[in-house]
Amino acid sequence: MMADGIDVNLTGLDSLVTKMSAASDATRSQAGKNALRAAANIIRDRARSNAQKVDRPLTPEAIYKNIVAAWSSRTFRQTGNLAFRVGVMGGARHYAPTKENIRKGRSGKVFKTNGSSTNPGGDTFYWRFLEFGTQHAKAQPILRPAMNGADMDVINVFATEFEKALDAAIAQGNTGGSVT
Repeated sequence: MMADGIDVNLTGLDSLVTKMSAASDATRSQAGKNALRAAANIIRDRARSNAQKVDRPLTPEAIYKNIVAAWSSRTFRQTGNLAFRVGVMGGARHYAPTKENIRKGRSGKVFKTNGSSTNPGGDTFYWRFLEFGTQHAKAQPILRPAMNGADMDVINVFATEFEKALDAAIAQGNTGGSVT
């Protein structure tokens, strides 16, 4: 498994590898997407827990309510790799590939937004000040500790969910191959 420069070698998953070879690409893709969602939700829940520790209870905004795990269709379209993103709603946005943005050299680059008061947790644009710190305040990371490397809890959930999804597909006959 490889994601953004992180290599993870898994051993002892022979039954999963056998089932993967028996399943069709579409079945593997859907099973992988479901398993990856379960793994991303663990990271999301950790980030929410971290955010609750630094959120001020007297304000109407709540960063933890704006932390989501979202399917990355752009990554899938561009690379064919399955990917979920964990982040804070109302974060950065990309410049559209309009003629003006291309001419000015900003197409595809990121710009920051001020958030949105319509998000479940309100306008929490300030989350990045907590995450990265400012010249006046020390960083109190929320997302980085939640995604700290490829830990075994996340990997085990992914492998377990992936194998369950493949078992269900094989039981329904949606393999596209043969089980050896």
